[in-house]
Amino acid sequence: MKLDVFSHICPRPFHERMERVLPDGGARARLLYGVPSLHDMDLRFRLMDRFDDYAQIVCMSGPPIESMGGPALACDLARCANDEMAELVARHADRFPGFVAALPMNDGDGLMREAERAVRDLGAVGVQVYTHVLGHPLTSPRTVGLFGLMAALDLPIWLHPEREASHADYTAESRSHYEIWFALGWPHETSVAMAHIGLSGLFDRYPGLKVIAHQMGGTIPYLEGRVTNVWERLGARTPEEDYSSLRRAMTKRPVDYFRMFHADTVGAIGQPAIECCLDFFGPRNMLFATDAPFGPEQGAGYIRSAIAAVEGLALTDGQRQDIFEGNARRLLKLGVKE
Repeated sequence: MKLDVFSHICPRPFHERMERVLPDGGARARLLYGVPSLHDMDLRFRLMDRFDDYAQIVCMSGPPIESMGGPALACDLARCANDEMAELVARHADRFPGFVAALPMNDGDGLMREAERAVRDLGAVGVQVYTHVLGHPLTSPRTVGLFGLMAALDLPIWLHPEREASHADYTAESRSHYEIWFALGWPHETSVAMAHIGLSGLFDRYPGLKVIAHQMGGTIPYLEGRVTNVWERLGARTPEEDYSSLRRAMTKRPVDYFRMFHADTVGAIGQPAIECCLDFFGPRNMLFATDAPFGPEQGAGYIRSAIAAVEGLALTDGQRQDIFEGNARRLLKLGVKE
């Protein structure tokens, strides 16, 4: 089976709830109607039927729930999203073997309650977070507890990039141009979040921690040499910050913390990029994913290119099967497919 671990969805009841409660009158909700298979399951199933033995682990599409309103509204929307995804999984288990919970990341207590409820009561296979929380790092005191909780639950965190056009490319400007915020900003956001997670000691503090870095691990695999050289001498360029205790506490070389992330195959168009990603993370830490139903042909283009990229890798049959399915089943505790 080709088990797609990063496939987005926006169930129709959640869509309708967004339109009723968002202070902008649902403008963000209406944007998602440009991708009808986010909420039209008949259309989505016809897309999926174009590929043999293909199933999806579903997670909510953006924008982040915490960007839609205050803590009370975010908690309400997260509950709605997770209830709807759980119902879809229950009705279509052959199509959707599992779902990834949405969280109200602007409510420190609420996000912990919802993560536990989604996993323990609804059967979520993990949680999705974005690379920052309204401008704050995920390692901030209000949200860092999630890493310990998910390590204790022994389920992964899906890490999705987030940056908007209002994030300027230059400090003298008011917004980004040429869609740089998306094309280059998203990989950068992923890499920054990985650095905060990896270098802050979370993998040492929580040995069971598992994080899936979206879109082939941002820029980290392609900057391995720079990442290694810079962080081997952490603090050398910033004498005003004392990193000596942090360096002493590290049990690995800094670059090796980044190898502890899992990466998906989203963006795998052509072989050089995915080969670089494979070389950095290794076949046991790579997971098949496509970002469907976004992309060309309502997602079919991304699905086709990701399959071709994995099939083109120089792997054993067992390693290829691990990337397509086995790694996900182990990580998400889905068991062996009969």
